[in-house]
Amino acid sequence: MKRILFCMLFAALTMGVCAQQADKARKILDKAATIVGHKGGASASFSIQSGNVGITKGTIAIKGNMFHARTDKATMWYNGKTQWTYMKSTNEVSVTTPNEAKLAQLNPYKFITLYKSGYTLGMKRAGNAYLIHMQAQNKQRSLQELFVTIGKDHTPSKVKIRQGQNWTTISISHFKTERLSDAIFSFRAKDFPKAEIVDLR
Repeated sequence: MKRILFCMLFAALTMGVCAQQADKARKILDKAATIVGHKGGASASFSIQSGNVGITKGTIAIKGNMFHARTDKATMWYNGKTQWTYMKSTNEVSVTTPNEAKLAQLNPYKFITLYKSGYTLGMKRAGNAYLIHMQAQNKQRSLQELFVTIGKDHTPSKVKIRQGQNWTTISISHFKTERLSDAIFSFRAKDFPKAEIVDLR
């Protein structure tokens, strides 16, 4: 009987601690989302490391759920609905409608909207930063697990994403808020007059 009571008490205490961690993690993410989701927009440098692709470096501008990213091999635009990807090597522009997982791999700040629904949150300290763990409640969700490292200034420095058995790590630096025009998030054909447009939607 004592053992049963002890187990029940331990379980209750564990659940209480987990609930407190989740609540604190949400508050930290709320503050980060406020900073990253600056009304005028923001920009940063990034490095993406994936077992399938290797390492890709570049810069990104974001505004709401829109983004514009540049690397040495490609330029991407996403206006909240349509994505255009220009490949320098082939002089082609692919037009797609990306899913949640693809957007998260391309836009390191996608977690801003993800954490608000459908994820169990956990948190621990990692030196002077916070390490937030996000676990999908729905096993069918394309993004099952994320780790987000957030500094004391509440700006994210790293996002680690699991899709299936594969992990993608995005390191972020030189973050700054700006006032950006919506026009930069859409592809302009006149800027690439000789490029071939491939519509994959």
